[in-house]
Amino acid sequence: MDEPRIAEPILHVDMDAFYVEVERLDDRGLVGQPVVVGGAGPRGVVASASYEARAAGVRSAMAMSTARRTCPGLVIVPPSHRRYGEISEQVFSIFRDFTPLVQGLSVDEAFLDVRGLRRHYPNSRAVAEAIRARIRSELLLPASVGAATSLYLAKMASGYAKPDGLHIVTEGSERAFLEHLDVRELWGVGKSTRNKLASMGIGTVGQLARASIPLLRSHLGEATADHLHRLANGIDERVVEPRTGAKSISVEQTFEHDISGTEALRSHLLRQADQVAWRLRRAGLSGRTVSLKLRFPDFRTITRAETLPSATYVSRELYRSCCRLLDRAGVGGRPVRLLGVAVRGLQPTEAPRQLMAGQEERWENLAETVDDLRVRFGRHAVEPARLRGGESDPPQDARGGST
Repeated sequence: MDEPRIAEPILHVDMDAFYVEVERLDDRGLVGQPVVVGGAGPRGVVASASYEARAAGVRSAMAMSTARRTCPGLVIVPPSHRRYGEISEQVFSIFRDFTPLVQGLSVDEAFLDVRGLRRHYPNSRAVAEAIRARIRSELLLPASVGAATSLYLAKMASGYAKPDGLHIVTEGSERAFLEHLDVRELWGVGKSTRNKLASMGIGTVGQLARASIPLLRSHLGEATADHLHRLANGIDERVVEPRTGAKSISVEQTFEHDISGTEALRSHLLRQADQVAWRLRRAGLSGRTVSLKLRFPDFRTITRAETLPSATYVSRELYRSCCRLLDRAGVGGRPVRLLGVAVRGLQPTEAPRQLMAGQEERWENLAETVDDLRVRFGRHAVEPARLRGGESDPPQDARGGST
């Protein structure tokens, strides 16, 4: 019997109009409007444009003065880079829930190698749709995904998936996909190279693939000619190269409708603590500092944090810490727009830890058993009882220092 495999194991995930969509999370009045993020001054440029603005002719890197003339009703929003970084961290945490093989290209796009998921998903489409669904449900953001047998084909495919879609270059169809594309779509083809190719009568990738290598070398030089000829034939031997060294693991959610009340907030915290704990265990990490983030309808944001006696990856311990922090925040009955949980002070789980009481050791063993079930049957196969309408332990006081 053949070993199961994912035929198109490389995904390129690209968040659609990322800066604009993040701004829309915090200001729903921007939804449906032609919006750009960028500097409004005389020398400002467009950093990100909504699809409504693009339909009017506005493009990224366009001078803001030109953008205004192109789209008179344009809404200009100054950039909030810290906020984009926070949301980017959430997006990449979701990526790493699926595979440790994640190579970020910028705050809003990454390559993922998902061949290791062959026993859990039947094909690349199932993996890609699962990732898109997680991003949509947890972060309320659209994402486009390209899937292929190589990095550059996956990146090209994601362009055809926009906006908010999926495009797969199936194994064996690479040459057909490339055949009629303009050569300018290949990595490394700028205006100068395109003009040189045009002088040889080469305008499409298919023509480049069939061109004589000696002819290409005589016009482009050996290195460039060989590189482009390989790409034109669908050959790209690069691999996904993960970057390590994450400083925190976090989850946050912007609610479509504000929520209020301690019990409602605790219910969401239970789910978030469980998600963070799951990600910690998948990464082989434990954390010691827990922080809680709350944002109110007037966009005022508060954070509270505490340091635990020892590092943990157990959902129950993180949830209890979150409940203490919520009590300390004194929210009362005020509505909450955004809720988030983060764990910092990360260390490998194998690192020395204080001896645990028998009860805490049992909770760790339970967490590992739950993880085994989730890997086999999906992350939502086992959830805290309260999330399924049952009961869960109320939070109890425990020692912990503030940071």
